[in-house]
Amino acid sequence: MIHPLADEFLLISGEHSFLLVAKANARFGLRIETMDAEFSQTVDPDDLIVVSAPEGGPLEPAIMLAEFVRTYRMPLIVLPKEHPGSRRFSFLVSVWPEIHTSCSIRRGTHPEQHMICSSDELAGLIFKGLPGTVEISGLCANIIPKYVKYRILIDYSRFTG
Repeated sequence: MIHPLADEFLLISGEHSFLLVAKANARFGLRIETMDAEFSQTVDPDDLIVVSAPEGGPLEPAIMLAEFVRTYRMPLIVLPKEHPGSRRFSFLVSVWPEIHTSCSIRRGTHPEQHMICSSDELAGLIFKGLPGTVEISGLCANIIPKYVKYRILIDYSRFTG
């Protein structure tokens, strides 16, 4: 299944969880921070940013997380598998040309960006970034992706005198 994708987001919702897909739309360097090292990954315009919410929740934090990466180039944090904080991540992000969802990996501990932790109801999906589109494989017929147009607006008057 191929969907056009530009500045908007593509929302894939299950009954209890969701995935949010966005295009990077620019070439930039993305830092990935682990407990032991820092490394850089080149992101290309057709690469994907996928945010996973394995337990669902509000959509706005997922959009903000995608925009932190896409617009503000915030680094990604990867914890060791035994780190107690990994189970507290309610939103996860991966950035890569092709991203696979899996419910068998521990949250926030996978530095390889081709994989993202998801709920079991959205596991086994493959998102592939193509010029101007995203190809989705493994999607159940009852799950219909929806487009989300959203702009984060900041009222700067609150910060100025």
